[in-house]
Amino acid sequence: MTAAAGSADLVVVGAGVVGAAAAYFAALAGLRVTVVERGAPGGGTSSAGEGNLLVSDKEPGPELDLALHSQRTWREDLAEHAGQWEFESKGGLVVASTGDGVASLRELTAHQRACGVEVVQVAGAELRGYEPHLSEDLAGGAFYPQDAQLQPMLAVAHLLRLARGLGASVCPHTEVTGFLRDGDRVTGVITTGGDLPAGAVLNAAGTWAGQVAALAGVPLPVHPRRGFVLVTEPLPARTIRHKVYAAEYVGDVASSDAALQTSPVVEGTRAGTVLIGASRERVGFDRTVSVPALGALASKAIALFPMLRQVRLMRTYLGFRPYCPDHLPVIGADPRAPGLWHACGHEGAGIGLAAGTGKLIAQALAGREPDLDLAAFAPERFSGGAPGSSPGRPRDTGEARP
Repeated sequence: MTAAAGSADLVVVGAGVVGAAAAYFAALAGLRVTVVERGAPGGGTSSAGEGNLLVSDKEPGPELDLALHSQRTWREDLAEHAGQWEFESKGGLVVASTGDGVASLRELTAHQRACGVEVVQVAGAELRGYEPHLSEDLAGGAFYPQDAQLQPMLAVAHLLRLARGLGASVCPHTEVTGFLRDGDRVTGVITTGGDLPAGAVLNAAGTWAGQVAALAGVPLPVHPRRGFVLVTEPLPARTIRHKVYAAEYVGDVASSDAALQTSPVVEGTRAGTVLIGASRERVGFDRTVSVPALGALASKAIALFPMLRQVRLMRTYLGFRPYCPDHLPVIGADPRAPGLWHACGHEGAGIGLAAGTGKLIAQALAGREPDLDLAAFAPERFSGGAPGSSPGRPRDTGEARP
């Protein structure tokens, strides 16, 4: 990657958590970085997530490999900054209501364990030792000590601050309207604030990444998938100790169904509020509040934690996950438009996968061998043929749970 004198080595389009992580690691690698964001940093999907860093909801394959790599990046490369974004290694508890559910969960955990996931089988009688307020009608579960949580907006803010400390520039309220070209090669971006020449451009525009790619003339089927979160009044500390979700959630997040799906996901925060998800539906960018979705989330959460029936709901919010048809993110250089790179399409796992994605992108941009093979995430997999054909098992994930 080469840049003309006075231009950036890298322009990052999008200042969500993925773009912020990429900017930090690229600046750390010695690259001159400029971040452009059409709104406020973190104002898209990153502002509508719960901040989950999960391995529990992923089956063996490229996404689980990326999740484990990203866990190490959050916990090791970024360890000294963890307190700034309220990193909490709380662990995740997956529960099943039937014997068949327990058997399916046991099969999943066996495959995950072989890939390096830490997991402990939990008998039904032992579940309340993990979560005292859980329903007594559950058959069993599994505990994942690697699952963690952070505050997404703090992560965005501090990663960008760290990048600026390494010389990066951040330009909010600056929309990309086109690309600078030298023949077929992308050589920068055209923005509402002027032209920005660069050695490379990284498309980290989240749910809008497909629209940014289209400006460069390449297809990238990243679409919005709407989700809601309920937020309760504050409860005493550690009322709910872990991220807790029903085993059917894993199946729901692997689905490509456009219709409304809900599965109970419940967790507490340091502030005492309880976050309740997760819903998903493909309705474009429709921000209409869905009462059926909110009602389903509330009733399923109460089925897991009956005491929530007496807890007042404080607010709700919604967001849009950047969904790819094959449920894998898009990470790497785009040979269809040399000079253009992508880091997008993480759907609900964007918070958890951001650190690893940013580090991998920075390694590749700096001419180093990435820690993971990026072939499964290649942008050109969407060229021709049926969209969604790609290496690796199709996955939908549940991390940025708007």
